[in-house]
Amino acid sequence: MSDADAERDDPNDPETAAGDPTADGALVEVVRAVGHEHVTAEHASTVELTTDDWLTPAGDCIVGVEADRTPRDFAAAFREACRDPDATITATFAAGEPADDAVDTDEPAHVDAIVGRGDPDLTLLDDRSMVGRTSDYTDDERTIFVDGDGAAADLDRDLVAALAAGAPLRLRLEVEPAE
Repeated sequence: MSDADAERDDPNDPETAAGDPTADGALVEVVRAVGHEHVTAEHASTVELTTDDWLTPAGDCIVGVEADRTPRDFAAAFREACRDPDATITATFAAGEPADDAVDTDEPAHVDAIVGRGDPDLTLLDDRSMVGRTSDYTDDERTIFVDGDGAAADLDRDLVAALAAGAPLRLRLEVEPAE
């Protein structure tokens, strides 16, 4: 087992334990990926990570490749919480520097977040990629949140530049169920 696998699977770490609740009852999933030379983050309505190890210039919503997990890997409790239309889903994008092997979880070089909501039609079953949307479109298995307050084009430009230079990326998805 690699150090990255050990960190991801640590059941005592609420930052990395798949689908485990945090102290406030939120559920968390963590996905690790890397940037790519074709990351432009210019798409105005979506943001995406993919397990593919390549990216064409047309993929202007994709900010990370080689994702180590997909929605299908998420815990059932996490996926179910995402189906609540009143749930808040926060996607925190943390990037290291291009020469880094991983993102420093305590002090990442670059951080930005997009906040969306859940929807009863989210299936979160795709095994290749995940997409956050500013719209309420849910007609696929890749959608991880809807009505986001931003998309790829809204991400911090220093974060995007680091990803375009190949920096490691850590996406932390946190679902806060409605009260």
